[in-house]
Amino acid sequence: MSDMIFVLGDQLSMSGAALRAADKENDVVLMVEASDETTYVRHHKKKIAFVLSAMRHFADDLKKAGYTVEYVKLDDPDNTGSFTGELKRAVQKHKAERVRVVEPGEWRVREMMDGWADEIGVPVDILTDDRFVCDHETFEAWADGRKQLRMEYFYRDMRRQTGYLMDEDGSPTGGQWNFDHDNRERLPDDFEPPKRESFKPDAITNEVLDLVSNRFDNHFGDLEPFWLAVKRDDALKALDHFIEDCLPDFGAYQDAMKKDAPFLFHSLISPYLNNGLLTPTEVCDAAAKAYEEGNAPINAVEGFIRQIIGWREYVRGIYWLKMPDYKETNALSADRPLPDFYWTAETDMDCLKSAISETKENAYAHHIQRLMVTGNFALLAGIAPDDVHDWYISVYADAYEWVELPNTHGMAIFADGGIMASKPYAASGAYINRMSDYCGDCRYKVSKKEGPDACPFNYLYWNFLMENREALKSNHRLGMIYRSLDKMTDARKAQIRSDADQFFSSLEAGEVVASA
Repeated sequence: MSDMIFVLGDQLSMSGAALRAADKENDVVLMVEASDETTYVRHHKKKIAFVLSAMRHFADDLKKAGYTVEYVKLDDPDNTGSFTGELKRAVQKHKAERVRVVEPGEWRVREMMDGWADEIGVPVDILTDDRFVCDHETFEAWADGRKQLRMEYFYRDMRRQTGYLMDEDGSPTGGQWNFDHDNRERLPDDFEPPKRESFKPDAITNEVLDLVSNRFDNHFGDLEPFWLAVKRDDALKALDHFIEDCLPDFGAYQDAMKKDAPFLFHSLISPYLNNGLLTPTEVCDAAAKAYEEGNAPINAVEGFIRQIIGWREYVRGIYWLKMPDYKETNALSADRPLPDFYWTAETDMDCLKSAISETKENAYAHHIQRLMVTGNFALLAGIAPDDVHDWYISVYADAYEWVELPNTHGMAIFADGGIMASKPYAASGAYINRMSDYCGDCRYKVSKKEGPDACPFNYLYWNFLMENREALKSNHRLGMIYRSLDKMTDARKAQIRSDADQFFSSLEAGEVVASA
């Protein structure tokens, strides 16, 4: 009797639940490169190459470890193009009597899995993904009965559960749960970014790069240079590099932005966490050890661990708690189409141009670029949530729907109406200017509040508050802001609306692009 062990492309962990129970002598491990998964949105070329190369390397590791592997490449002439079609074909080929698979990260794939037993004709065991610190049942129990599902309180429970940065008496190390107030420094003028690890493509990766270049040449993004780790050993090297060379300064400068310095002190390990090459516990263990040995300060280590066991686990919990309705949320009735410059980076708004250009180059942008530049603009401009979601999940190498959707609908554009965030993360140009050097060479002037030379973020911020007053007027965190708005003269409000209307007219005409 043999089982078919189906391993998905974001489950590349030797300790995965399905593999742990495998019988190497009899069971077959199936891995599939499905065209449906590469094209349901137009994924960044570098993202596709990363996923496929990591899968092929993992399949080789499985074979070396003694597993029997059925691996279906994208260009296999018999490839049906779907998970369901390939699983059915493999079960028939190997006469498997049962399928075992770890639960997926995305709702649409879970719906597929739920239909597999009937479609394929053998039992399908869907196992808990225990790579995460918090399972679905634990999150549901935490959320039950709460009026507000705030990450901070969930995070404190995860600290208590895991013991990270906790003293013996049950109090948080350093006397407080959160050191965020120490983590908002602007980069010094003479800052030089640390040199980051990159990984030279080997023969497997080069084969994948050729495939992606030929098959997905019309997708967004730069395929080369390709610098991502695609093997566990290299992912561990990337983690070690971050802990030793970047973590000490990560905390203070994690919200900073700088032109031509896309990585700063950020970890760059989210692609490896999200596809299984690294686990959240080993990542947090490494950070906690750095603090214990005096190699990184508490504000940096706490801020990083909060991103892993706090934010990452929290957004996954929200996703599975609220889907499938969560994807349809649009609390602010936003309906403008996504501007073309999100794909071309051709705009005179230097912050957007920089963030989008770097996304195009690297399939990466750090969290403040995502939230307070591309996300903030989408919020202020009222871009349709579906368009925003499609863009974010397309362009980032670490983007899977469970992590991307709550970050866009919940944080960036407030489409969920406050399930995650206590207020919209709306900001004028002053915030971007304070945390970056983008504004210095921009065609628009951040100091100007109105007129054709004013930073669009300045008047779009107030226009957003006016346009959405009915939906936001009861938000207690916006009371002071609305009182400031009410003190403006009618003439000032009329100018804001006029500037915004002219901007949106130009946007719709495709004229908000780089000057000739």
